[in-house]
Amino acid sequence: MAQSTKRSINELLVNLFNHVMDMEAKAVITSEFSDISNNDMHIIEAIGTDELKSMSVIARELSVTVSTLTTNMNGLEKKGYIVRERSQTDKRVVHVKLTDKGRKAFFHHRDFHKKMIRAIVKDLSGEETEVLYRCLVNLSSFLESAT
Repeated sequence: MAQSTKRSINELLVNLFNHVMDMEAKAVITSEFSDISNNDMHIIEAIGTDELKSMSVIARELSVTVSTLTTNMNGLEKKGYIVRERSQTDKRVVHVKLTDKGRKAFFHHRDFHKKMIRAIVKDLSGEETEVLYRCLVNLSSFLESAT
């Protein structure tokens, strides 16, 4: 692969990262959700809607400490996005779940990502989509191994 192609790929990745972060903040943090940050929205995404998760599981998914997460959770709880409950079987464990307001924010954020994915793959064949997927898996593996 030519050096200029490698340089172009690097520039494209940097620009994409910056644009996605900017666009996501503008698209996701609307007037309805102006009381939370993009970071809060990613915490809401990590909590999810499927099952109760403990603080330690959420912190691990986000690669932060439980104490850092606790600070963010305090704000989200005060604003009515989440509730915390002690485990009935182990009082040391705190589970987190989304309130109706939190679920609304979750689905709003998820819809942004769905639109973004549709825009990315709209003109790709099935084979091209698979190649893109493999490229992104390789990128993800590289980023995970670098941490």
